[in-house]
Amino acid sequence: MIGLLHRQLWQRLPYGLRRAALFHATTLAAPRPMPGAAREAPVIVAGTLRAASGLGESARLCLAALRAEGVAAVALDLTEALRQPTALAPPEPPDIVQDGPGTLILHVNAPLTGLALLAIGRRRLAGKHLIGCWNWELPLAPPEWRLGAGLVHEIWTLTRFVAEAVRPVAGGRAVHVVPPPVALRALPPRAPRAPGALFTVLSMFDAASSLSRKNPEGVVEAFRRAFGTDPGARLLLKTQRLHEIPDQAARLAAMAAAPNIEIRDATLDTAGLDALYDEADVLLSLHRAEGFGLSLAEAMRRGMPVVGTGWSGNADFLTPGTGIPVPWRLVPAQDPQRTYDHPDQRWAEPDLDAAAAALRRLHDDRAEAARLGAAAAAFAEREWSAAAYRARLAALGLPVGAA
Repeated sequence: MIGLLHRQLWQRLPYGLRRAALFHATTLAAPRPMPGAAREAPVIVAGTLRAASGLGESARLCLAALRAEGVAAVALDLTEALRQPTALAPPEPPDIVQDGPGTLILHVNAPLTGLALLAIGRRRLAGKHLIGCWNWELPLAPPEWRLGAGLVHEIWTLTRFVAEAVRPVAGGRAVHVVPPPVALRALPPRAPRAPGALFTVLSMFDAASSLSRKNPEGVVEAFRRAFGTDPGARLLLKTQRLHEIPDQAARLAAMAAAPNIEIRDATLDTAGLDALYDEADVLLSLHRAEGFGLSLAEAMRRGMPVVGTGWSGNADFLTPGTGIPVPWRLVPAQDPQRTYDHPDQRWAEPDLDAAAAALRRLHDDRAEAARLGAAAAAFAEREWSAAAYRARLAALGLPVGAA
């Protein structure tokens, strides 16, 4: 009978109504944070540790940075509990979250906080200080994010842009900017590009995270304006989950049909990503909005020059000194995939001619490209190291050692 009701009633409800019902129901049922719970050891890092997603990577980086700095951080994987696609191996060995005091860093966005806390359990949460790590890509977080604010003691965001977006829905909770520790593991030096090698422009995006937001069509057009069908230049579009949206995938494939443009749709492990970045001379991101911009940051720490829309979260680190920010104008945020369909808000429309000119500049002046890449790598090592991350957390009062 329950299954029949689910098929006949629940699945027939509009998508937005189902989401709202889920968020409200789990928020009502979830345990509330204990007032005055102190930031005590142990530190527990919870999130979708096996998901190939931005917040999943945020949780993995947090955990790895703390452990690299000697903090006995506990891992709590919520990938299956939150019904996220599992793409990566679980952290080894599995950890046990003890009852009693502690500090829980929850890398789950506000609407799913209730579901996450229910999965963790009231007994394990009792006495713990709860931190919500949130990420959002538009100037104002949706109203339902207020539900999650009541379930945590404080909120962390990856950038100032996201902090400003969530403060109006934070319910008076403190909001702190804590950039992710992108520069953790040592990377081998990038081999110099061989003379005569194809000048390769790399652009990366997760198709399930909204093609309108990631704007691969703008990337293709900017590349064409810069190089046309020049066989000495190549555009490599690295995607994942593009096959899940066949109509839009077919439209992108038709637009990108050229001998010097390649689309690769696959989920890569760390070694695969390293090899991918090594193929490229420049990273191009003509997004309309980013909460952080992980692919930009990853390219920068590898010493690659980045050309990217100079608006939203990545404006914290993509500056004329570390890359080439692309000018933009604000337009209504309209998204056929519905994830970011908020026409009452604005996001950026990048200047494609300026992006094309930047690509030509880097192609023609390799010394300038090398200078920007070196500056980007230096910034990354200074700002996104494990030590810098631990120092930020210590300054916020977490039990991770002296700041």
